[in-house]
Amino acid sequence: MIRRDYLIVGAGAGGISAVEGIREHDKKGTIMLVGNETAMPYQRPLLFGTLLRKTGNHAVEKLCVHDGAWFQKHHVDLRLDTFVTQFNIERHLAVLGNGQAVEFRKALLATGSRARRPQVAGGNLGNVFYLRSLRDVQALREIAETEHQIVIVGGGCIALETASLLAQLPKAQVTLMHRAPLWSRTLGPEGSAWLGEYLVKHGIKLMIGETLNGFEGRTVLRNVQTKSGQRFPAGLAIVAAGAEPNLGLVLNTPLAYPHGTPVNEYLETDEKGIFAAGDVAAYPDKILGGVRRVEHWDAAVAQGHVAGANMTGKKRIKFEYLPHATSAIFDLRFDFVGDFTRPPTRIEFEGDLAKKKFIVRGFQLNALMCVALCNQPAEKVEAAKTQLREWPRSKKTETI
Repeated sequence: MIRRDYLIVGAGAGGISAVEGIREHDKKGTIMLVGNETAMPYQRPLLFGTLLRKTGNHAVEKLCVHDGAWFQKHHVDLRLDTFVTQFNIERHLAVLGNGQAVEFRKALLATGSRARRPQVAGGNLGNVFYLRSLRDVQALREIAETEHQIVIVGGGCIALETASLLAQLPKAQVTLMHRAPLWSRTLGPEGSAWLGEYLVKHGIKLMIGETLNGFEGRTVLRNVQTKSGQRFPAGLAIVAAGAEPNLGLVLNTPLAYPHGTPVNEYLETDEKGIFAAGDVAAYPDKILGGVRRVEHWDAAVAQGHVAGANMTGKKRIKFEYLPHATSAIFDLRFDFVGDFTRPPTRIEFEGDLAKKKFIVRGFQLNALMCVALCNQPAEKVEAAKTQLREWPRSKKTETI
């Protein structure tokens, strides 16, 4: 039996940040950090841009959050390429993939999320990718050098970022398929139309209003089908249709709900001594209202640090966070601040689309809920955050 003061399941942003939070307040407590990937913990937001432009170990090393020496220095029992197969809430006991049992005093669930897979024919064919890990992107980079007819299914940040990066590869012919106008709830109808034209000008073919029906091929992708009956050749497909929280470890327990693992303002679950952070944590949002689950690296880092500090028992920190994500598409840098989960009832536009510098504010009735900024300086982003934080509470609307 292995005994540890702290067991952290998941070696991503939330897990690593939790280790840092623990060590700030507890220098001696024993920590086990379990991750199912073989690589040292890395910065996922930099994954696509770094590896789709560069190859080799040097590029991978630049992505690492900490090297092995850091974990040794901070006395962390790091278990890579390891799964937790069982998690007993009542007994505070976990079982690793090699059969070892771990008894813990406190635990953090930071298991992240997985790519959502549409239920269509051919989804498991070779050269059909669901981007999530370092290994996925390394394989994609290799195949993209020889397969030039590329289809990307989806219309979110990952879909557009990947399309812009792949379109810059020699001979690449990139098609982006999405069932609705791009970012219409974020930029409004005018901004959405402008974004579509911008992508086309940069060599990306758009199929807007089309829905994926399936992939064709014996073992490797050869064609893509749409529900409208279109059928066209493709040697490489990327499905970027969102993500869903990894809750399999706590399935059929009070820690697994459709919207994530419920936690309080201290990121602790109703099960004493068990915390959650990152993509799985559904936390009370004190700024915008309601219960929120955020799939952003920065959010996971912030949650992990707070959870780690609270796990030591030497701090009692409430988690408060205003969602902020960034996206780079060719020469456009977007900052998204606030709640973009629902279509706004009213949009305010400021700036000039032709100059590629503008701000879009989204409202739910009278409540400012989100701000999208394109190629704006840091002070404008901070001003948007301040505006959202200071918006009168009586005007907030509840969101989930």
